[in-house]
Amino acid sequence: MSLNFSVLASGSTGNAIYVETDEHSLLIDAGLSGKQMENLFQEIQRDIKNLSGILVTHEHSDHIKGLGILARKYEIPIFANEKTWKAMEREIGEIHLEQKFTFEIGETKSFGSLEVESFGVSHDAAEPMFFVFHHNGKKLALITDTGYVSDRMKGIIRGADVFIFESNHDVEMLRMCRYPWNVKRRILSDVGHVSNEDAALAMADVIGDKTKRIYLAHLSKENNMKELARMSVQQVLEKKGFIVGEQFELYDTDPKKPTPLVAV
Repeated sequence: MSLNFSVLASGSTGNAIYVETDEHSLLIDAGLSGKQMENLFQEIQRDIKNLSGILVTHEHSDHIKGLGILARKYEIPIFANEKTWKAMEREIGEIHLEQKFTFEIGETKSFGSLEVESFGVSHDAAEPMFFVFHHNGKKLALITDTGYVSDRMKGIIRGADVFIFESNHDVEMLRMCRYPWNVKRRILSDVGHVSNEDAALAMADVIGDKTKRIYLAHLSKENNMKELARMSVQQVLEKKGFIVGEQFELYDTDPKKPTPLVAV
């Protein structure tokens, strides 16, 4: 049995990730419209109605835009921590009680042979958290929407076979952009988003012998570019002694197109 995944969409305009085993399939966040989400599932040749559940990282709209619509239409269980449930109630609308489940920070839930471990991150949301997926000795780590990567976070994600890792912005592009200063300060803060360079420095501490793929995720539409993110991350990692392209590969993600469905 394999652990498969696709980054359906990733960026400042909407985020969603699909993970499956032979027994269960999960969606992590639903940050695009219901129609867009349905189209993304068609592209990877999967059916939303077969989902075992939707895991919610936090209540920002680029992570929950289509959540209520999909949950009601397909009667999908939703898993979120207590503070996130309270924070997103108005945005997602009414959800039947039998579809509402709590998944707290530090918990591990089992979906058949798939173990899902949750951990907290540093972001300006009620109680943001991300996930590590364990299956048959394989490990998939998902971490975006954090202002920094602490030693605690590194300890949880370290040595994954695959990382889906935030590489949000280029610091100089952000400083020069037209955003108001308070928005720039928020992004650069400890509860904002990690830059390309900071992401790479964190990666250097967690890449292990089994690591084969790193997906650069949640790129800012205004303050980053795929080529720039990849180049910046690669330069830092190579200075740290890693050989990108031999030890592991760097992959892009896209706000509108899913990555191919592949096995961890």
